[in-house]
Amino acid sequence: MATKKDWILATRPWSFPASTMPALVAVSYVFLKYSDNLSDVNWWLVIPIFLGVLLFHSAGNLISDYFDYKHGVDTPNNIGNTNMMIINGVFQPKTILRYGIVFLILSSLIGIVLTIVSGWELLVIGGLGFLLTVFYYKLKFSALGDLDIFVVFGLLISLGTSFVLTKELDYLVMLVSAPTGLLITGILHANNTRDIENDTRANISTQASVLGHKRSVMYYIFLIIMPYLLVSGFVEFDLLAWPAYFAYISLVLGFKNIRRMLNAKCPEDIADLDGDTAKLVMIFSLILAIANFVSPFVVR
Repeated sequence: MATKKDWILATRPWSFPASTMPALVAVSYVFLKYSDNLSDVNWWLVIPIFLGVLLFHSAGNLISDYFDYKHGVDTPNNIGNTNMMIINGVFQPKTILRYGIVFLILSSLIGIVLTIVSGWELLVIGGLGFLLTVFYYKLKFSALGDLDIFVVFGLLISLGTSFVLTKELDYLVMLVSAPTGLLITGILHANNTRDIENDTRANISTQASVLGHKRSVMYYIFLIIMPYLLVSGFVEFDLLAWPAYFAYISLVLGFKNIRRMLNAKCPEDIADLDGDTAKLVMIFSLILAIANFVSPFVVR
């Protein structure tokens, strides 16, 4: 019988930085932009935003796990952070699917409330995110999973967060969160690079299986390095203030992850690289967010 811990682990909480960090970066950007008019921002909505994002992410994880199992992607031979709750018999497949649907309904209800408070535009943003989450497994199996993840986690979450707080569509927030989005895509790509052989046997195409191992390694390096170059560009063009450069501190972990990918001789060598990439997402985004929160007080 499943325990409370099992129910929590089934949602893959280690992956939550992928959803919470884009929201945090968006909140910090709003703080930076509205530092002279903080009373114009609906700060009290930050908590329901984060709750909705977490429920939404959990729903995506659970629904994806169900379809991965049904399509033979998740097997007892899988390596790394793959959720084994169904395979090990802790949960029945339909239980995981229903669990995901419950979270999807709850996150949608929060989204509806936030739409009423902020404006109909959130319905469009959230609706697109809803569709990309529900049909993620189809896009993932057609080598479009990376694009799906970047759009949902790198762009839509930040745009929706900013809109709820300010009732304004500020598309620049998507630029600011794009570095985090690329790193989040790196989580998926590390997973898919590790699973190239399994996915090929399951007759599905991910971006990694299409590229092959060598080019997948180069693509991973791009996903890790490009965010730092973007931050430099944003500071250069005054989209962010100079404290954003402190995000480069996290590059130490980024280089460590790149070395693991470069030196990998077998899938086991990068078994938990997706988890380590999630740590990079969290550290990078936390530093960037703190820099944005501090900038109004140190930059005049």
